Amino acid sequence: MKKDEPPLDFPDTLEGFEYAFNEKGQLRHIKTGEPFVFNYREDLHRWNQKRYEALGEIITKYVYELLEKDCNLKKISIPEGYGVIVLNPNENYIEVEKPKIHVQSSSDSSDEPAEKRERKDKVSKETKKRRDFYEKYRNPQREKEMMQLYIRENGSPEEHAIYVWDHFIAQAAAENVFFVAHSYGGLAFVELMIQREADVKNKVTAVALTDSVHNFFFFFAGKTIREWMRENCCNWVSSSEPLDTSVESMLPDCPRVSAGTDRHELTSWKSFPSIFKFFTEASEAKISSLKPAVTRRSHRIKHEEL
Repeated sequence: MKKDEPPLDFPDTLEGFEYAFNEKGQLRHIKTGEPFVFNYREDLHRWNQKRYEALGEIITKYVYELLEKDCNLKKISIPEGYGVIVLNPNENYIEVEKPKIHVQSSSDSSDEPAEKRERKDKVSKETKKRRDFYEKYRNPQREKEMMQLYIRENGSPEEHAIYVWDHFIAQAAAENVFFVAHSYGGLAFVELMIQREADVKNKVTAVALTDSVHNFFFFFAGKTIREWMRENCCNWVSSSEPLDTSVESMLPDCPRVSAGTDRHELTSWKSFPSIFKFFTEASEAKISSLKPAVTRRSHRIKHEEL
């Protein structure tokens, strides 16, 4: 901590941060009415980042409460440190055992069958190799700057995706499953396809990626996976071009179109109308055994409609 840096003692409520959501669902400062400002204190990037993360934790909790209260969804805790998932409380969801008070660390697998332990080790090594490749490609100096330290009892995004697939999605009665994967979520989806290719192809109707960086993993995915993703996925990328404008890629990839914004964090929000249209087309095409032309939109969504 810098000598002049304030203590990292942040409020635990939105009101404490002097923020609230208005009637449009926008986060605004209670006194000034201004949107959230990241650089609250100049030249204190670390403190600003910690403040941002603390506020993010409060908003995450707030959103979960809205999903449970207003949307009538059910929050189910996942054992083994894989986080949480929100499911619709209907007859399609399955019950899972409540996590014990003491959860065994994922690194301690002495009680697991040898075959299961060997399989997990193989998946872990392959995932680490792909993640290391991505990190080195994104930042060649990163390998020299730091070493990876795994958080105890906390799975990686790829492990989380596979766990949720195996314990929830694969066992659900739903015939049409759709994915929306943002940023690193695209890499997690590609890893899911690598590990569960046949199951994903059989159950997933379409995948919407928003500013995903999954194309780094295309080098590790098989030919059949790449072909399936080109036909069933579309990536809405950050771009100053109008929504749904085709965007070329230097790498082999699924179709890419503009999200209608050049801000990475807004790509999901800005492209939602187009994404749901894409899902509707894919669902109808599945019924009629036709494939949707994801890169040739006859009716481009106007910016005003957002």
